[in-house]
Amino acid sequence: MILTEKSKGKIIPALKKVGAITLKIVFSFVVLGIIFIILVSAGVFGRLQTQSDLLNFRNAEATIVLSEEGEVIGRFFYENRTNISYRQMPPHLINALIATEDARFPEHKGLDYRSFFRVLIKSVIFSNRSSGGGSTITQQLAKNMFGRRDFGFVTLPVNKTKEVILARRIEKTFTKEEILTLYLNTVSFGENVYGIEAASERFFNKKAEDLNIEESAVLTGMLKANTYYNPRLNPENAKIRRNVVLRQMQKYNYLTAAQADSLCNTRLITNYRNYNSGGPADYFLVQVKNEAEKIINDINSVTEKQWDLEKDGLIISTTLNLSLQKYALDAYRSHLPGMQKKLRDQYSSSSGKRQLNEIANRELTRSGLSGRKDAMKEQYIFDWKGSYNDSITVRDSLVNALTLLHAGFLALDPSTGAVKAWVGGIDFTTQPYDQVLARRQLASVFKPILYAAALEEGYEPCHYLDNDSVSLSGFNDWSPENYDHSYGGKYSLAGALVHSMNIPSFSLFLELGFGKVDTLWKKLGFSFSLDNTPSLPLGTAEASIMEVAAAYASFANGGYRVYPVCIQSIKAPGGQIIYLNETSTVKERVISEKTSILISAILQKAAREGTGTPVKTVYGVNLPLAGKTGTSQNYADAWFAAFNPKLVIVSRAGASTPAIHFNNGSYGSGSSLALPLVALTLRKVQASPVLSEKLFAPYPDLPPELQGALDCPDFREKNLFDRIFDIFEKEKIVPRRDADKARRKRRAFFERLFKR
Repeated sequence: MILTEKSKGKIIPALKKVGAITLKIVFSFVVLGIIFIILVSAGVFGRLQTQSDLLNFRNAEATIVLSEEGEVIGRFFYENRTNISYRQMPPHLINALIATEDARFPEHKGLDYRSFFRVLIKSVIFSNRSSGGGSTITQQLAKNMFGRRDFGFVTLPVNKTKEVILARRIEKTFTKEEILTLYLNTVSFGENVYGIEAASERFFNKKAEDLNIEESAVLTGMLKANTYYNPRLNPENAKIRRNVVLRQMQKYNYLTAAQADSLCNTRLITNYRNYNSGGPADYFLVQVKNEAEKIINDINSVTEKQWDLEKDGLIISTTLNLSLQKYALDAYRSHLPGMQKKLRDQYSSSSGKRQLNEIANRELTRSGLSGRKDAMKEQYIFDWKGSYNDSITVRDSLVNALTLLHAGFLALDPSTGAVKAWVGGIDFTTQPYDQVLARRQLASVFKPILYAAALEEGYEPCHYLDNDSVSLSGFNDWSPENYDHSYGGKYSLAGALVHSMNIPSFSLFLELGFGKVDTLWKKLGFSFSLDNTPSLPLGTAEASIMEVAAAYASFANGGYRVYPVCIQSIKAPGGQIIYLNETSTVKERVISEKTSILISAILQKAAREGTGTPVKTVYGVNLPLAGKTGTSQNYADAWFAAFNPKLVIVSRAGASTPAIHFNNGSYGSGSSLALPLVALTLRKVQASPVLSEKLFAPYPDLPPELQGALDCPDFREKNLFDRIFDIFEKEKIVPRRDADKARRKRRAFFERLFKR
């Protein structure tokens, strides 16, 4: 087209006019942009952090919980993060980050203009999303440190402008190394995991300083989209992204082509570990947190510095022996699956099904769910072979819960109360109720308390107790029975406890009286009040595993009361000790040293000759040990308590309700159901010379004044004096409230008469 002079005269002025308008528009945008930046800088859209704020910035950091060996067993956090220094970050991790996220990071001052204009032109003007991001590592750090706020339609420009300004301030405040350190300690990896150290431990079960090149590439790759490239959830995506990172490292000469080729061809291998689910000490960590919160509150009440358990990166050293804890968990996995199958088989028989249906119907009616028994529900179901999700009816869910076998296990140091192992149940995820704290009927585990009360009153181990069949008028003619249904003759006090005889224990209770037993019960720290009933000496009282362990500690430590504790020390992130558990030198005596020595000696004999013998004969454990089994009525609960001068262990097993139980002692007794949990644990302890020496010590010989205290037959037939004494005894005994006084009078009379 040929322009005439006339047309030129019209077009040129028009172009000039358009150019002028364009310049005005551009100028207006520039002015508005400057005004906008000034407004943002002035804090119109929220205060901008100053250099002082940047210097005082501190990440919320998870509190780390350690076993007594120094192994990490858990974390308490608002954000799961552990800060580390630049020196703890391997060079290849830094190289991977720079090559992938910000290749010109060493050169720019917070804003990479080349990337900025590329994004502006390609992404904003031409809507090309493949052009890549324009934010530098420093800008991303600003976002990670202070987050983003919602400002309506100007949200993106306001936040981006803030990040550019803050990036410049960050570059002026910190060195490049410090910026990289801050960035890698703040960045999110999903799953509520923040910072490279926590991510390394979550996905590879190792510290960041131990990462290899390909592992660093995996974690760096997650920064683009932490769920899409999560190596646990999406391993193929993670591998592809890992290889992109490795090629970026090759592109910027951090790797040779041969190295990149080799690493890209390796399999993606993770070692996933979530310290907050399925860890070795989930139930224990609940107790640690409760104890720590109380300690921190006490510290904060008297100091200016206010510590936060979930944000201040404290280091809690606990008393837990991780080896013993793992051995106990192994014992659970070895023993309980087989017993669980036996219980379910029992309730699969025709008679068992009828019983179970009756119990289930009562529970459905009681809970108001009988009308919804066939409704389906999605549920995560625990199974020893592998837990799973399933859709089952409300009734089936209840039946499954009713027939589930539970167990608790606690080990503590009798001198200090320090908890050495705590297994509160079979699965924390599906069964969070802690069996160590559950109150259940004690059965014969109660008897050493009764016998200790007698020893405190001056009874001797060779004092003989009646084993005659008796019944009580006024109590529906109730009568105690021995486990083996035997009666007649007499048992020594020591022999009756060794063989866990019920009738002699009842006889001792009549002689001793309720008051003496109740006094000692309270002194030992039990929280549940005793009922003054004839069945009390047989173990109808209720208590928790923790209370039993603390009470038995008094038998093991010379007669002093202990309080279970889980925390040894708490340190600030810099290593300063802010709490140290120092065992008090002033101890509260609850029984005499003589009583503790004699109870220990008697229960050592019980472990050798009585109900605790399977520890040695079946499981081959030869460690010095005292022990007592317990089997509650109808085998509802099985107990085993064992101790040594250095360790007390208590286990209990049973279903959630006493209505569900084994129907025979071969499966449901203390020696069959609870004892193996302790014995299997100790068998592994015994195989470790270092651990067995740490947790066990030989019992000292009896002191001279007690030598021969147990040198009498456990059982003897009645002699002439016994028979004369029995003339005054009736087959029908007076009601228990009058029996104590009457029996003491008769006993005193015959002792004077025959000098017994």
